[in-house]
Amino acid sequence: MEVKPRRDRNMDAKRARILAAASRLFGGGGYAAVTTQAVSDAADVAAGTLFRYARTKADLLLMVYNEEFGTAIEEGRRVAARVANPAEAAYALIAPVLEFNARQPENAIAYQRELLFGHGVMLHREEGLRLVAGLEESIATVLMQSAQVAEASSAEAHRAARLIFGGLHLALAEPSTHAHPDKSTPEELRAQVALVVRGFLDTVNTAPVHITGTETQGDKNS
Repeated sequence: MEVKPRRDRNMDAKRARILAAASRLFGGGGYAAVTTQAVSDAADVAAGTLFRYARTKADLLLMVYNEEFGTAIEEGRRVAARVANPAEAAYALIAPVLEFNARQPENAIAYQRELLFGHGVMLHREEGLRLVAGLEESIATVLMQSAQVAEASSAEAHRAARLIFGGLHLALAEPSTHAHPDKSTPEELRAQVALVVRGFLDTVNTAPVHITGTETQGDKNS
């Protein structure tokens, strides 16, 4: 077994300390209350060292929550693999993300904001976006496997997957928007997923209608 050079081992150890300290501080006081100085002190590294691993506080949040996001996605994949109903399987893929973020709504909202709308140089945003793309791909795969016309369903499945992730994103933002306070967020998201999946299956399992201008292909052939 190849042993990493000492320099690489030291870098890994510093990264692990920074990750653990940031995770503990974000989880305890919330994103707004944490400073990069507090993280560097807790991790026992210089501020300049911290910024080699995360350029800003927002980047540090991405570093921490990419780990949590990835873990939740993997849990969803494990559960979804045992579910036959496509709507329930699609919901199972995103449910762990919703459940985890409900425990730390302030951090979840900040993470979603920086992940999808962040700007400036960030070391960890690209990895977060890869996680989103992977989650959407898993949803699309579930949908394609449920379609009767698999060869025609890929584009529609990926569109439906993006809609489902969009619903998840809005659900994660609800604690800050206070939208639909009379509804259960998990139940509402489950219903939205079921609606999207039903629409997808209706689209791909029936004869397509091609729209050209204001008339359908069927109108042109009649």
